[in-house]
Amino acid sequence: MEIKDILAKCDHTLLKQESTWEDIKAVVDDGIKYKTASVCIPPAFVERAARYAKGGVAICTVIGFPNGSCTPETKVFETRDAIAKGADEIDMVINIGELKAGNDAYVLDEIKQIKKACGKHILKVIIETCLLTEEEKIRACRIVTESGADFIKTSTGFSTGGATREDVALMKANVGPGVKVKAAGGIADLKDAEDFIALGAERLGTSRIVKAVKQLEKQQ
Repeated sequence: MEIKDILAKCDHTLLKQESTWEDIKAVVDDGIKYKTASVCIPPAFVERAARYAKGGVAICTVIGFPNGSCTPETKVFETRDAIAKGADEIDMVINIGELKAGNDAYVLDEIKQIKKACGKHILKVIIETCLLTEEEKIRACRIVTESGADFIKTSTGFSTGGATREDVALMKANVGPGVKVKAAGGIADLKDAEDFIALGAERLGTSRIVKAVKQLEKQQ
């Protein structure tokens, strides 16, 4: 697979708590230069990033991040606020406790509310696979399919683990045909990226692929 095709599937990500505007600006510059699918940044930087990018790269941000345990009303407000400030894509975290408790109706209703708030904008749903059993992952796939969301996403990158090949394969096998898979967390290099794409991931949440490409450029 050509490097440009891998980059086109990357949400070039910087979500560290200590990130400054200068850090975010550098990520936006990289996203534009390397033609990534989007840059995924904290909500507080969305307005500045959208203004700075001038449409050169899609702006993605996170909602209910990283724990997912705030109220649906809070997540809906966050979503509307982010879109009003220029976000093109939304990555939300489900209420993991409600899923584990078997309250699928709650999880489904919350995602539907956020999808409605997104309108035409892409919604990706983070289920935090490292905290779920296989049965819970399969239920999450069914819920996300029913919700009308665009993507199901493995991980925040802030919990006990990130994307695994097994989880991506499981999710791909259990979502409906209208739902795409995003792998995020722990994607270390171009080989990892190619593996996840081969397993069916159509987006990759990572900061390391652009770094790997820059390293290759230095060697040439």
